[in-house]
Amino acid sequence: MILTTTNSIEGSSIKEYKGIVTGETIIGANFIKDFKANLTDFFGGRSNAYEKVLVEAKQTALKELEEKAILLGANAVIGIHFDYEALGAKGSMLMVSICGTAVVI
Repeated sequence: MILTTTNSIEGSSIKEYKGIVTGETIIGANFIKDFKANLTDFFGGRSNAYEKVLVEAKQTALKELEEKAILLGANAVIGIHFDYEALGAKGSMLMVSICGTAVVI
Protein backbone atom coordinates (compact mmCIF):
# COMPACT_ATOMS: atom_id res chain seq x y z
CA MET A 1 0.00 0.00 0.00
CA ILE A 2 1.39 3.38 -1.02
CA LEU A 3 0.56 6.17 1.43
CA THR A 4 1.46 9.70 0.35
CA THR A 5 0.69 13.32 1.09
CA THR A 6 0.99 14.17 -2.60
CA ASN A 7 -2.02 14.21 -4.93
CA SER A 8 -0.41 11.88 -7.44
CA ILE A 9 2.16 9.11 -7.55
CA GLU A 10 4.99 9.75 -9.97
CA GLY A 11 5.07 7.21 -12.76
CA SER A 12 1.59 5.88 -11.95
CA SER A 13 -1.82 6.87 -13.19
CA ILE A 14 -4.92 6.66 -11.05
CA LYS A 15 -7.29 4.09 -12.50
CA GLU A 16 -10.08 4.43 -9.95
CA TYR A 17 -11.02 6.66 -7.03
CA LYS A 18 -12.48 4.63 -4.16
CA GLY A 19 -13.35 7.47 -1.79
CA ILE A 20 -12.19 9.34 1.28
CA VAL A 21 -10.70 7.31 4.09
CA THR A 22 -9.87 8.40 7.62
CA GLY A 23 -7.94 7.24 10.63
CA GLU A 24 -8.33 8.64 14.11
CA THR A 25 -6.85 7.98 17.49
CA ILE A 26 -6.98 9.64 20.87
CA ILE A 27 -4.21 8.73 23.27
CA GLY A 28 -3.62 9.88 26.82
CA ALA A 29 -0.41 10.89 28.49
CA ASN A 30 -0.17 9.60 32.03
CA PHE A 31 1.00 11.40 35.16
CA ILE A 32 4.64 10.32 34.80
CA LYS A 33 4.83 11.61 31.23
CA ASP A 34 3.18 14.87 32.30
CA PHE A 35 5.71 15.26 35.12
CA LYS A 36 8.68 14.59 32.82
CA ALA A 37 7.27 16.97 30.22
CA ASN A 38 6.90 19.69 32.84
CA LEU A 39 10.57 19.27 33.76
CA THR A 40 11.55 19.46 30.10
CA ASP A 41 9.42 22.57 29.70
CA PHE A 42 11.13 24.18 32.69
CA PHE A 43 14.73 23.19 31.84
CA GLY A 44 14.39 23.12 28.04
CA GLY A 45 15.02 20.37 25.54
CA ARG A 46 12.88 17.75 23.86
CA SER A 47 10.20 15.69 25.56
CA ASN A 48 10.95 12.09 24.61
CA ALA A 49 7.91 10.86 26.53
CA TYR A 50 5.49 13.00 24.54
CA GLU A 51 7.32 12.36 21.27
CA LYS A 52 6.83 8.62 21.76
CA VAL A 53 3.11 9.17 22.41
CA LEU A 54 2.85 11.30 19.27
CA VAL A 55 4.60 8.68 17.12
CA GLU A 56 2.37 5.93 18.53
CA ALA A 57 -0.79 7.94 17.86
CA LYS A 58 0.29 8.76 14.30
CA GLN A 59 1.14 5.13 13.52
CA THR A 60 -2.19 3.92 14.93
CA ALA A 61 -4.17 6.42 12.85
CA LEU A 62 -2.19 5.55 9.69
CA LYS A 63 -2.81 1.83 10.23
CA GLU A 64 -6.55 2.48 10.58
CA LEU A 65 -6.56 4.61 7.40
CA GLU A 66 -4.71 1.88 5.49
CA GLU A 67 -7.10 -0.84 6.71
CA LYS A 68 -10.11 1.19 5.56
CA ALA A 69 -8.51 1.73 2.14
CA ILE A 70 -7.89 -2.01 1.77
CA LEU A 71 -11.55 -2.73 2.56
CA LEU A 72 -12.49 -0.41 -0.32
CA GLY A 73 -10.19 -2.30 -2.70
CA ALA A 74 -7.58 0.47 -2.95
CA ASN A 75 -3.86 -0.07 -3.28
CA ALA A 76 -2.83 3.51 -2.47
CA VAL A 77 -3.97 6.55 -0.51
CA ILE A 78 -3.11 9.98 -1.87
CA GLY A 79 -3.44 13.50 -0.49
CA ILE A 80 -3.03 12.40 3.12
CA HIS A 81 -3.49 15.21 5.62
CA PHE A 82 -2.61 15.01 9.32
CA ASP A 83 -4.35 17.00 12.04
CA TYR A 84 -3.23 17.11 15.67
CA GLU A 85 -5.26 18.39 18.62
CA ALA A 86 -4.76 18.44 22.40
CA LEU A 87 -7.92 17.46 24.28
CA GLY A 88 -9.00 17.18 27.87
CA ALA A 89 -9.14 19.60 30.76
CA LYS A 90 -5.37 20.01 30.88
CA GLY A 91 -4.62 19.04 27.28
CA SER A 92 -3.36 15.64 28.43
CA MET A 93 -5.06 13.75 25.59
CA LEU A 94 -3.70 13.86 22.06
CA MET A 95 -5.95 13.35 19.04
CA VAL A 96 -4.48 12.53 15.66
CA SER A 97 -6.86 12.57 12.72
CA ILE A 98 -5.79 11.59 9.20
CA CYS A 99 -7.69 11.68 5.94
CA GLY A 100 -6.86 10.93 2.34
CA THR A 101 -8.27 9.60 -0.92
CA ALA A 102 -8.19 5.83 -1.50
CA VAL A 103 -7.29 5.00 -5.11
CA VAL A 104 -6.32 2.15 -7.39
CA ILE A 105 -3.16 2.78 -9.40
